[in-house]
Amino acid sequence: MSVKVIIAAHIESELPTDELYLPLHVGAQIASPLPYVGDNTGDHISEKNATFCELTGLYWAWKNLPDEYVGLVHYRRYFALRTRRGKDPLKNVLNYAQAEKLLEGRDGILPNPRRYVIESLYSHYKHTSYIEPLDIAGEIIAEKYPSYTPAFERLKTRTSAHMFNMFILRRDHLDAYCTWLFDILFELEKRTNTCQYPSFHARFFGRVSELLFDVWLENNPLDCATVPMLHTAKVNWAVKGGAFLAAKFFGKKYKKSF
Repeated sequence: MSVKVIIAAHIESELPTDELYLPLHVGAQIASPLPYVGDNTGDHISEKNATFCELTGLYWAWKNLPDEYVGLVHYRRYFALRTRRGKDPLKNVLNYAQAEKLLEGRDGILPNPRRYVIESLYSHYKHTSYIEPLDIAGEIIAEKYPSYTPAFERLKTRTSAHMFNMFILRRDHLDAYCTWLFDILFELEKRTNTCQYPSFHARFFGRVSELLFDVWLENNPLDCATVPMLHTAKVNWAVKGGAFLAAKFFGKKYKKSF
């Protein structure tokens, strides 16, 4: 079994050194060099990183890695069997041996679903971001993949999903998912104008794809292990919670990631 997980990174930081991981500089085409492999080699869309975020890394991995299983994590977010940060949280990050054991006879590894207590996936997106790109993605799905429309509509009532664009998938499933996803996103790119949004919200392709992943999964059920997500940086929950409440009750869109 060969498994490779890219670590999407746009800044230099301390990263896991286990053989499971390949640090990847996402947006390398439009940024100063980092000491990592760039996503601007081979078949790539690196120049789209300002709006596609970590998806330029996913596209690169899909098109250029030969491994049987391919995955995506972030320089601050990883899979882990233990989520206690401790003094060195990187020690708890999923390693090759653990991943190989989890993948035995399975289609992939997913993060535990993230649950929203007081609103749906759709309403949370609407309160924190601009809803139009997500709605247009729904229109594209209705035109190109109508059998997926019921799952898309259920975003308006569902309260949990596998978020963060994090997963490890067997090659055939990765190919099927990426073919579907990027077909929708490239069409979405044609129908939207990112310049009408502040720079933070112009990155909506990555956020839309987070919700589309479970739309795809609902139509393509997989046998996947689910494990916790470990955030290696400290999260200010007071600030994050305040921003969430301000978005829901006072219409104040998010201005940054948390």
